[in-house]
Amino acid sequence: MDSTFFQINPASPDPIYRQIAEQVRRFVAAGQLRVGEGLPSVRDMADHHAVNPMTVSRAYSQLESEGVLERRRGVGMAVAATRGAGLTAEERMRLLEPRLRDVIRESTDLGLAAGPVCERLHALFLSPESAAPTQHSPKDTR
Repeated sequence: MDSTFFQINPASPDPIYRQIAEQVRRFVAAGQLRVGEGLPSVRDMADHHAVNPMTVSRAYSQLESEGVLERRRGVGMAVAATRGAGLTAEERMRLLEPRLRDVIRESTDLGLAAGPVCERLHALFLSPESAAPTQHSPKDTR
């Protein structure tokens, strides 16, 4: 996997290191990054996304301490063997729940009913603009 698969949004309220770490977690959970597969080097990621190398290093270090990644001499960071070969659809859905709860909370704060919010989410999900530019193929629902 190279650095072009990552989407960094400098305007996001989430720190860039957290954006990188979350994407790596999702790629591993979905099986798009497999055990032993290497990640882009810190320098490649930093150069491609015009971010400080320490930001990328912080994300990688956090993932290493969580056991998601491991350092490999001469190779760099790779998906740790302890992570397995992806998660089931239900496990991946659980990873998404905190963000969905945030949407529910914000919708309630705005006085929006569940029905219209779900309809909008569905429409956005199906819209071409929402398609991830990473062009990863969808995984099965196991």
